[in-house]
Amino acid sequence: MTAQLAHEERRTLLGPVTVDDWLAADAPADGSRLELILGYFAMSPPPTGFHQDVTAELTGLLRAALRAAGRSDLRGLPGVGVRISTPLRIALIPDLVVVNVGVRRATFEADNLLLAVEVWSPGNRRAERETKIGAYAQAGVPFLWLVETPLGEPVKFRGYRLEGVEYVLKVQAEAGETVTAPGPVPVKIDTSELG
Repeated sequence: MTAQLAHEERRTLLGPVTVDDWLAADAPADGSRLELILGYFAMSPPPTGFHQDVTAELTGLLRAALRAAGRSDLRGLPGVGVRISTPLRIALIPDLVVVNVGVRRATFEADNLLLAVEVWSPGNRRAERETKIGAYAQAGVPFLWLVETPLGEPVKFRGYRLEGVEYVLKVQAEAGETVTAPGPVPVKIDTSELG
């Protein structure tokens, strides 16, 4: 994914918007998420109730696992801004992250992330997904969870670990299966509880 992102950067000019512009932008009043992808603002509509329910369940599981492991140095946070790459002009709002710094800040650096979680809805386009995954890999985020929430189908979970410059799939599951997800601490996830 990283090579693809670098190739995409050479092929297209970066947009005019910088990470500093993103930081200075007002948050949308309607709860939409304003992200920065390759120098262009990308706005997604407010998350659905189902999306937020899945995110809340994962947040609870992750926080409980961090407490059980005695990792008071790490925090699980939903929906925070992360400055992924200043040169590539990428700033994202993952659905959930684990950070290794204090939480009293407006945004986080990619170096602060140990885990990024994206809950994909049917409206997330393939190019957006690939760009985000590639950006997390290039930024060196060690763990990535991807959760698919297709309409009328079971929730699908995939857990990855960064090996070199690419994510390698470590676990995958659909509704009804329980897996131990990779991360800074192991997290047991019963996918039947996610939808």
